[in-house]
Amino acid sequence: MPFFLHLLGLAVFAQGTSEFMLAGLGPDIARDLGVPLSDAGLLTSAFAVGMVVGAPTMALLARRFRPRSALLAFLAAFLAVHVAGALTGSFAVLLTTRVLGALANAGFLAVALATAVTLVRPDQKGRAASVLLSGVTLACVAGVPAGALLGQLWGWRAAFWAVAALSVPALLAILVAAPAPPRTPSDASAAPRPDTRAELRVLRRTGLQLALLLGALVNGATFCAFTYLAPVITDVAGLTDAWVPALLALFGLGSFLGVTLAGRLADSRPRAVAGAGSLALLATWTTFAATAGSPPATVALTLLAGTLSFGVGATLISRILYAAEDAATLGGAYATAALNVGAVIGPVLGGFALTWGPRGPLWVSAGLIALALPGVWWSLRVRMTDPRGRRHVPDPGRDIQAPSGP
Repeated sequence: MPFFLHLLGLAVFAQGTSEFMLAGLGPDIARDLGVPLSDAGLLTSAFAVGMVVGAPTMALLARRFRPRSALLAFLAAFLAVHVAGALTGSFAVLLTTRVLGALANAGFLAVALATAVTLVRPDQKGRAASVLLSGVTLACVAGVPAGALLGQLWGWRAAFWAVAALSVPALLAILVAAPAPPRTPSDASAAPRPDTRAELRVLRRTGLQLALLLGALVNGATFCAFTYLAPVITDVAGLTDAWVPALLALFGLGSFLGVTLAGRLADSRPRAVAGAGSLALLATWTTFAATAGSPPATVALTLLAGTLSFGVGATLISRILYAAEDAATLGGAYATAALNVGAVIGPVLGGFALTWGPRGPLWVSAGLIALALPGVWWSLRVRMTDPRGRRHVPDPGRDIQAPSGP
């Protein structure tokens, strides 16, 4: 994989830390700002709403600029709003900074995904996506638990300052390493402008719509449980607050393992990862909800849930990128938006489910996977034609033929 992809992964690490860290900071924020825990959970949904809205709109805006300029602008804006969030004492202002930060994050990720698939072979989209997503999973392993620990030691604001500090080296790395050939009048006139209408028409494909729906459901299940994992650890399993960063790190380790697996297999064996993984994920969330009162079960299932959630999720991202490969600049935005629709509905449903007790979000996660399961298996039965005509690959968004047997 090109070295520049790993630099983009560094920036995604900072952004992923911000997106996920509220799983460990929610109770502290709720106490400090005087709001219910369910309202603090809406900070995660607000970030996801910004990602959903920002993915297509920021990607369209970024088409006016070279990728390097767009990436730098989005990352600088992301840094600035985290400084503002660290300074505010108002929940409404903090909520606003989450939305603005998400807009910047969405624009960055959409451009990064669109850029990543142009730097690799056409049959390596899954591997390219996994490199970027590894930044998110490393955020779960290191950044999110560190944020939770900072919150316990110095308050939740310290975690926001840490995200801003993490963004600085990523900004400098992109500034130094990203290719930025000079733009000349002749270059501008000769370069073909992407056809926005043609890229939007890709959304009419039934297979792509299904892949987007499945991505939203699986990610919704992940965020539903992860956002409210802290009360499961302390109130149900009976572990102390000191266990929260450790188990968040364990979930992150699982997510890293899942993305690594998907990076190796998503391009060649999507049935094994998405199909079997979805069945295993349903069993995992159901078992977790039923046995969360046991500390050993909570520890083991936290690792397994992280692995399966991100393994299946990363595979679905690669399926979206294949399905939307005709949308060169908006394909990454479609994947980003779909996954963050799940990140919107997951915490909201989890917040309602808290009325059943801390296990409620775990049961909702199991339900979302159950809803996704028939679609996952249907999409993987469809045989798709490789545009290069050399072989057939399961691809849920292009040239749909009659479904074949499993």
